[in-house]
Amino acid sequence: MSVPAKTIQAATLALIAATPALAEVNIYSQRQPELIAPITDAFTAQTGIETNVVYLDEGLTERLSAEGSRSPADIIMTVDIARLSQAVDAGVTQAVESPALVENIPAAFRDPGNEWFGVTTRARIVYASKERVDPSEITTYEDLASDKWEGRICTRSGTHPYNLALLSAMIHHHGYDAAKEWAQGLKDNLARKPQGNDRAQVRAIWAGECDISLGNTYYMGKMLEDEEQTAWAESVNVLFPAFEDGGTHMNVSGAAMTAAAPNREDALKFMEFLASSDAQEIYAEVNYEYPVRPGAETSETVASWGAFTADDVNLMDLAALRPDALRIMEEIDFDG
Repeated sequence: MSVPAKTIQAATLALIAATPALAEVNIYSQRQPELIAPITDAFTAQTGIETNVVYLDEGLTERLSAEGSRSPADIIMTVDIARLSQAVDAGVTQAVESPALVENIPAAFRDPGNEWFGVTTRARIVYASKERVDPSEITTYEDLASDKWEGRICTRSGTHPYNLALLSAMIHHHGYDAAKEWAQGLKDNLARKPQGNDRAQVRAIWAGECDISLGNTYYMGKMLEDEEQTAWAESVNVLFPAFEDGGTHMNVSGAAMTAAAPNREDALKFMEFLASSDAQEIYAEVNYEYPVRPGAETSETVASWGAFTADDVNLMDLAALRPDALRIMEEIDFDG
């Protein structure tokens, strides 16, 4: 005896309704998957919610814009305030209302409109030769433009987001003209044309090509765990300069919910998990960064580099100054 089509359709719909929806969060990350795997694994172990990570070195915002409302991504994770603000400006993120996120993440490390939230921070510091530089010689960023450092500084491209963020902070503290004068002084003190990444500058110090360099703190941890780079790391001190009227420059790794977010409820759970003490300590330890949540502990390795006072400017204020910073670097032909 044949079964009526309407009966089959009704049974199918009932089966679909009775089948639990797959709990998952889809993440577009500008951090390599192995760097965030410990945190995504911990989230799944605690909640049962699976995570799928797509690594995008470049073009994250452009991809989300192209995908529009069809995007499968729920969360983006990025490594710089410029990339976070770019995503917000492009309209590919959405505001998140979460008392837990607001309570656990200081205002300086989250978007005023709650469209992104910091996960960890890193300081932009000076790596200095143990053999050729007395640590007491470096106390401020402003001092890096002093002619006593002529021919002694290495750095990556001046237009890299990390250096543009630092220059944006200089503009914030001293104004456009003074920041331009500082950038020119820094350029005049370079030992070689800007090139490579932050680790390459430490290698250059180890090789005697320069005496000091700008770099992010977490690269020290990464070099220490790499047998080929340990000697580079051990050849330098980690020094924490500050602005003359402020603290040590900080940047942020952060997360935001996409505008399309097909799994919004689970995505919010993931963001709130990122702000938990356990997750903060796991993520910060794996990546040698500083937790943003007050009271969460840094790793022993990171703590061994010393204490400092962080600059308290809101990072979105610095993001707004990024076009001015880029203009300065282009006007003085910093990389030329």
